[in-house]
Amino acid sequence: MPRANRSRRAPPLGVALDPASPLPLHRQIGEQVRRAILEGRLKPGTRLPSSRLLAQDLDCARGTVVLALDQLVAEGYVVGQPGSAMSVAANLPDEMLYAPRTPVPLEAPQIACPTVARPIVARRARALLAASPPVASDALPLAFPTSQPDREAFPFALWAKLLEREWRRPSAEAAAAHPFGHAGLREAVATYLGVARGFSCEAREVVITTGIRHGLALFAEVALDAGDAAWIEEPGFIGVRDALAAASVRAVPVRIDEAGFPPEAAEAAAPEARLAIVAPAHHFPLGAVLGLQRRLKLLSWAERHKGWIAEDDFDGEYRYSGRPLAPLRALDRSGRVAYFSSFSKLLFPALRLSFLVLPSSLVEVTERLMDRISVRAPLMAQGALARFIAEGHLAAHLRRTRLLYAGRREALLAAAERHLDGLLTIAPDAGGMHLIAMPVARLAKSFDDVAVTKAAAAAGLVVQPLSVCYAGRPRRHGLILGYAGTPEAEIDRAVATLRAVVRGRRH
Repeated sequence: MPRANRSRRAPPLGVALDPASPLPLHRQIGEQVRRAILEGRLKPGTRLPSSRLLAQDLDCARGTVVLALDQLVAEGYVVGQPGSAMSVAANLPDEMLYAPRTPVPLEAPQIACPTVARPIVARRARALLAASPPVASDALPLAFPTSQPDREAFPFALWAKLLEREWRRPSAEAAAAHPFGHAGLREAVATYLGVARGFSCEAREVVITTGIRHGLALFAEVALDAGDAAWIEEPGFIGVRDALAAASVRAVPVRIDEAGFPPEAAEAAAPEARLAIVAPAHHFPLGAVLGLQRRLKLLSWAERHKGWIAEDDFDGEYRYSGRPLAPLRALDRSGRVAYFSSFSKLLFPALRLSFLVLPSSLVEVTERLMDRISVRAPLMAQGALARFIAEGHLAAHLRRTRLLYAGRREALLAAAERHLDGLLTIAPDAGGMHLIAMPVARLAKSFDDVAVTKAAAAAGLVVQPLSVCYAGRPRRHGLILGYAGTPEAEIDRAVATLRAVVRGRRH
């Protein structure tokens, strides 16, 4: 059919390509199909046109369409079966929960009744909304979301093949998995940790979870009683507080210093605590590294008081000078450390898989209680992830992304030196996936990081306010800038935009 005739036909699935867009064509296709699914315009089970027909109708290469569809398959939006066309998945991923809906007003309308009208949204929810303002643009921002890996670096085509292999010949695990998850994945994780992270564990100790919050809440339910105290780092990851609250455990913030978590100060603040939650390899958000002496003191406390340590190692793989630091678990000789990490932050967020390595003494009781106190992680991707790790693809991906992120870190530091002089200062950090921008001394008293975060969102940037990472007061104000998921070509422009935002907020 002549091209002129094809161009008059309506675009399939509502997809229209824009050659002038900075987004690659495969991402334009993928994001538009994803949006059509989330908004309900493409219903579960809907058959999609073949890649050949889509390529003809969109006047693009078939490989471009295949790349887009492979990523949708990897993310769980689209499924394919041998001998049949691809179709919209019947069981959509969690992002379906966030499909656009009619906005709900934050304040209830005034009505004539004896009771006083109350806000529809609770105070704590409004506080979270204030700290996480919506992004003005419909497109997912490129700069500077935290804990976001690079979207283009992951080998989605390979991942799609692994998923296909797993579901063409599903193992018995796919029908009736162990409460802790896919046996092959747990074995692969245990083997990988022995090689890459320097400590040995058994596959039976590995629990596959949906995230750090899930794993920590599960561990607290098993190891602590309701009302028990747990030390948390101040500032720290807000999800830790959420997980402890879900388990009815009392969080005791302990202010860290340049050497990380101080065990002596923690014992003075709450000597009755039974759990310490720490990120020794790379503290979030300030980046401190826990030194050997403090590590040994913390382990000694746990052994003497029969306490527990929850080690969060979510980005410990990313160290840009020397080898990644050995985890605290590698020094544990009394079986008091539970180790947590996340595949979602290493690979891609839609994976929604993390893991917990239990102390050996808690394996049996956790297995018996699992179904009563916790949900299981979804099985869909666990078999493919087991293959991905066992075949060496995870190790190769981490080697590639360490080099990639190291370059982006240097680009962010250089852009900050060019554009933020006199406004914000960024100290180098030898590891992790983000940097902290602090106001200069003359702006420190008036700098409101939540207000700057809102203004940045209106300008198309995602930054996180440092102050929300504090459970108590006083709070330091600054901006957390994730660089791992921000293409190097975008960094300079984004930092220049941030400069304009900060200047606009000065009084």
